[in-house]
Amino acid sequence: MSVLAIIPAAGGGTRMGRETPKQFLLLEGAPIFVHTLRKFDATRRIHEIFLAVRQEEARRVRAAMKSEGFRTPVRLTPGGGTRQDTVFRAIAQASPSTEIVVVHDAVRPFIQDDMIHRIVEAARKDGAAIFAIPSVDTVKQIEHDAILGTLPRERIALAQTPQAFHYNLLREAFERAAADGFQGTDESSLVERLGHKVTVLMGSERNIKITRPSDLPLAQLFITLERQGRDGASPS
Repeated sequence: MSVLAIIPAAGGGTRMGRETPKQFLLLEGAPIFVHTLRKFDATRRIHEIFLAVRQEEARRVRAAMKSEGFRTPVRLTPGGGTRQDTVFRAIAQASPSTEIVVVHDAVRPFIQDDMIHRIVEAARKDGAAIFAIPSVDTVKQIEHDAILGTLPRERIALAQTPQAFHYNLLREAFERAAADGFQGTDESSLVERLGHKVTVLMGSERNIKITRPSDLPLAQLFITLERQGRDGASPS
């Protein structure tokens, strides 16, 4: 079974409030996206990695990867104007022999091998699968500054990546979205439009997406815990 990982790393990272896009911020001397690549390179579940970057960042990315010695082939693909465009471009360059596509945020560097294994197996069985964690807060539906209603918390889940799909299903979902002019917020939202069931697996509180300055101290803590081999994590 050929499994391709697509890691979009072409965003501007404006929520971080810095000139440097968040995927290039350093943790323990390496850009965040490199930490993420290390996780996908270390697993045996992934056979090829597409790292999607902006063209003007390609040289910078190659320089950061040069000393890593990744065993898994890593190919740079061009980013688009949106995440959806970026992933679609990568899918278009995938080999027709690809069976499973795993899409993962470049700034979620604490994904663990067991999660990659579970998501690949779930996609292989069901065609589409994502990770999510329950909402612990009360969720309000609002319009401007007024509450329209309170949503049942037990029916709310916060989506994470990786998300994984049969290649043909995901390609069809992106092609249909492009034809309809639909922009989704994640890959599973495009598959949902086809009426296909998306299996939800329990995610992890450790699988954070580094998007704001307040996330960096927590990320540093998790790096330290990984180095110490604590909480079931393997040292980097």
